[in-house]
Amino acid sequence: MSEKDTTVNDSRSLLFHVKEVAQGRRKFETTSEAVSRMILEKKIEKKIRAGRTVYDFEFFRQGTRHIIGWYDEINDFVHFVKDAAEGGSAKEMAFVLVGEPGNGKTFFVSYVCEKYRQFLAKPENRKYTFKFVGLDETLGYNQMVSEMHSLTFEDPMVLAMNLFEDLNESKKLLSGNGFSDNAIRKLYEQRRPLGASSEYLWRELMTHFDGDANRALKHVQLVPVPMSESMGTVTGKYSAKDKITSSSVDLLGEESLQHLLLLKPGDPNRFDLKRGALARVAGAGIHFSDELFRNKKDLVQIYLQVIQNRNIELDGFIWPIDTLIIATSNNNAYNQFVTDKDEAPIKDRCRLCYVSHNTDYKLQAELTSYVIGSEKKTTIFGEEMHEDPNLNFAASVGVTLTRLPDSEKLIPIEIMKLAAGEIAGEKGVKTLVEVMENANTSPDVTKRWGQKGLGHRNLGRSIQILGTMPESSEGKCLFAKDVFKAFERVILDYVDEAADREKYLRDLKTAKQLYRERVKTAIFNAYRDDPEAIRKDVLAYVNMIIGMDQENLGPDKMWKYRDPQTGELKPIKIDTSFIDSVENRMGLSSSERKESHRNTVRKIYGQKVSTDPNYDFMDQQSLVKAVTDVRLESDVAGAGSLVGALANRTNEENLKIYNRMVETMLYKLGYCQTCAQKTIEYFCEKEDES
Repeated sequence: MSEKDTTVNDSRSLLFHVKEVAQGRRKFETTSEAVSRMILEKKIEKKIRAGRTVYDFEFFRQGTRHIIGWYDEINDFVHFVKDAAEGGSAKEMAFVLVGEPGNGKTFFVSYVCEKYRQFLAKPENRKYTFKFVGLDETLGYNQMVSEMHSLTFEDPMVLAMNLFEDLNESKKLLSGNGFSDNAIRKLYEQRRPLGASSEYLWRELMTHFDGDANRALKHVQLVPVPMSESMGTVTGKYSAKDKITSSSVDLLGEESLQHLLLLKPGDPNRFDLKRGALARVAGAGIHFSDELFRNKKDLVQIYLQVIQNRNIELDGFIWPIDTLIIATSNNNAYNQFVTDKDEAPIKDRCRLCYVSHNTDYKLQAELTSYVIGSEKKTTIFGEEMHEDPNLNFAASVGVTLTRLPDSEKLIPIEIMKLAAGEIAGEKGVKTLVEVMENANTSPDVTKRWGQKGLGHRNLGRSIQILGTMPESSEGKCLFAKDVFKAFERVILDYVDEAADREKYLRDLKTAKQLYRERVKTAIFNAYRDDPEAIRKDVLAYVNMIIGMDQENLGPDKMWKYRDPQTGELKPIKIDTSFIDSVENRMGLSSSERKESHRNTVRKIYGQKVSTDPNYDFMDQQSLVKAVTDVRLESDVAGAGSLVGALANRTNEENLKIYNRMVETMLYKLGYCQTCAQKTIEYFCEKEDES
């Protein structure tokens, strides 16, 4: 076999790789193209959230611990990467997430990096680089440096496009190895020069072999780019350090003393670029700069140059890099950076994305489950600890309310419900959109929608404090009501501004009222020995409202309706006294107000049930509360009577009711003996009534 044929058929050879790329079995694409393809290959769903159209990217919802919410931020990121992949201005910019601590910025970047490593681990997406071998035999190098890797993990196709000083010669070689003219044109749109070290060695080899590329390529071997997470290759992170310990070496690398002794003067390979964080991700990798604006000025200057030119420069030598740069910053550091005005140019090279806290309490429930954890918790004595079924709700509502701004147009509960896509009485989502847009016009980022409030870390601290309470260990249960004590402790200890502390404590009172209503519903369900009792009564009220105006309603007030969940016809008797009692409890005294409310219920039914047959109106807090109160009144002569029966268990009848309710709570509602007893005691008290 000829020397040329060996070069072509060796799987480690450059020409073998060129053929593989030409035939589509291997990829040559920029980082932005790879990341964009990785995301857009997955399903994209259009949704309506808080009155606005958003796009939900399936890529970010994979795995047990995935991104929750972040609709606007994800959309910004995807379009940024897509613009960079298409050669737009984003290719010369960094994407910077700015927001309060504990709102998921670092988690987001880590998620993208992890998925990118998994993506590149697939054979068809694998990244390759090259090394020069046999330099001792050809160029007289010391045996210790007879093999020299590309310092920036350059793609072999970059070498292929730069084999000859005359680019037309390189194009001719590509054409002879399977590339069409159109493919070559597209390929050279992404061309970048070789790095100084690779360029130096390749030209030395070409000179040694009198310009015979085939012979020179015998000393070039392809190797896969290492995928080691801990070594920072492909995806790497640089966290801002203090002024004394940080230096440009952390990013760019420095001269290697060993190589200085072994290499000729002027050889760029004397630099150890891989000591710096940038070179390790320079070959189609992602660089994560944590707290970008906390870096000292000389590092900020380096970032400015790297972001704009995508080059590593040392002593006049240049190494082009292909790197997606993602950074984070908290609001305080960014505001201080902007105030100083010393390094304003880097701001112009960043695509800023202001990250708000999650303000959807339903989505927050998923985040809260992350904090609580999936592993069974134990007491300090190793005994298994139970979780109150209301704990997640109480914690989620508690933190969400602190993140919502005060408004003259909407009360906090209305904002919370509308933000979660629920109905809030007569208030529509348009009002919420106005509130959000008004907040987002503030030049002070911290006053924008969702920018302030208790973050994920504060929620974590609250759950930790709850676990340390003696009553949690004694009762072997994380009782939901106690989480509010933990929140108060966190607010007092970790919130610096007095105005914020006052607001958050006020929000906790509202959260306690919502928790109270949930407890009342649970108690009545327990009394009826049916976990769905109140839900059934709420749906019965709704169906009565819809059926009361039907033409086929007979004198017996019986009406048949089709159950949207099962499709079966079901009979229901229109109970006007029940309807009036519920509406009176809601404060609807006049017939006009009652009719207006009924029309609203009918409208919601028409809108919701057609798209979600399982919609049950349980998000209508005032309606659920009214139905609960009416049923308590009719079934047990009012909440007061049930309180009396549960509080005074000296007679046999009351004790029987109590024991039966506890049994239902234990075996049907998910309570344990401790939280069932404490929940009943809390119901019997008068605190936190709305």
